[in-house]
Amino acid sequence: MDFIIFGMKGTSMKTIGLLGGMTWESTLEYYRIINEEVKARLGGFHSAKCLLYSVDFAQIERLQRLDAWAELTGLMVDAASTLKQAGADFLVICTNTLHRTAAAIEEQSGLPVLHIARATGDAIVRQGLRKVGLLGTKYTMQGGFLQGILADEYGVEVLLPTETEMETVHRVIFDELCHGVIRTESKAKYVRIIGELAGRGAQGVILGCTEIPLLIKPEDVGIPVFNTTYLHAAAAVDAALAD
Repeated sequence: MDFIIFGMKGTSMKTIGLLGGMTWESTLEYYRIINEEVKARLGGFHSAKCLLYSVDFAQIERLQRLDAWAELTGLMVDAASTLKQAGADFLVICTNTLHRTAAAIEEQSGLPVLHIARATGDAIVRQGLRKVGLLGTKYTMQGGFLQGILADEYGVEVLLPTETEMETVHRVIFDELCHGVIRTESKAKYVRIIGELAGRGAQGVILGCTEIPLLIKPEDVGIPVFNTTYLHAAAAVDAALAD
């Protein structure tokens, strides 16, 4: 339903459910990007209608480390159900790794999940790319849930770093980026790993952890960078403003 505010034509807006806190630094980016996008598109005093459920990341990190995915899924379903009861129209999981539980969350909570892999896949095919590298936590890189959607629905091949490089990427995420620590030497390691992926044929690279864009910027590397945080947040605005 359209409405008029101070002489400006507006548009109805769905309520975004944000499942965040994994980590709060990246969730802050989601909130900023979503509201900047809404303001840019609608103008005036517009901001996003959203609800945030922010978890205690210490509990999430422990369950990931223990490979206790059934218990972790239950926590995510409970959080999503709370957002649905509060009035969210759809769910944005503000992290790549927990999309491993996306299908179960959607099925058990009844709240539609806007999947981060599809937001990323749309951006990759818009640039005409068919082979990309992936950086993320080891749960994301080894989990296959992003690669499966990108291969099956978009025809995009995903290249992974070597085992040693994956350990480096994972360690920097949890020991540094999750604590808000940005180190020049870690950026250099990431740039080198991305260069190795490009040498193996990667036409672009997915920054498949919502903390990595805090470290790596597009100008740092010589191939297109797909910032899943930005792409996912922008897709959330698309969905919120869609008829």
